[in-house]
Amino acid sequence: MPTQTEWEAKAANLLKAELKRKGVTYAQLAEAIGDKEVNIRNKLSRGKFSAAFLLHSLSVVGVVDLRI
Repeated sequence: MPTQTEWEAKAANLLKAELKRKGVTYAQLAEAIGDKEVNIRNKLSRGKFSAAFLLHSLSVVGVVDLRI
């Protein structure tokens, strides 16, 4: 079973992949969710963010289906 850190990395990589697939930059995501680009960058590099942040981010970039 993956450790907590491994799950965090998987979540961050999943969000990064979806952003890339949709052609959305960190700056565009930050503007869409009302955050700062540096905060987005830090959250994704550390892998430390809530499920609510993940779902909000995926929603605003138009992800409706997700394969894990």
